[in-house]
Amino acid sequence: MNGLMNGSNTSYSCPEEILIVDDLPENLKILAALLRREGYGVRCATSGAMALRSAQLFPPRLILLDIMMPEMDGYEVCRQLKGNPATAKVPVIFVSALDTASQNERVSAIGGIGYITKPYQLQDLLIKVQRTLTQAVQCRA
Repeated sequence: MNGLMNGSNTSYSCPEEILIVDDLPENLKILAALLRREGYGVRCATSGAMALRSAQLFPPRLILLDIMMPEMDGYEVCRQLKGNPATAKVPVIFVSALDTASQNERVSAIGGIGYITKPYQLQDLLIKVQRTLTQAVQCRA
């Protein structure tokens, strides 16, 4: 893992690092390979608890978060991320096989910035990731 830029735990560990959270290793492998091929730094977590620990220690630039996970679903992970000052501003894009209007409303209500449906169109996913990272940089400038 890359070192922190200034020693604070609210720094970013890599300019374009993305945390992918999914309980299915195959999904992680596919997304991680795609994003790495595009030049992004990637970390993976297979549970909500693991994702929270990782994000709090080294906040990523973006989190791709599955909704349907055992023990702690993506909504609860997002609520906890948004309730912690160290991770509150990290953009969260939800990724799920669920595709309903109510999902989009719920995602927005808890602080998610978007929603991508599985199986995803790779080009659409990359566009959403790039736009989100660009907007996040502009907001901090």
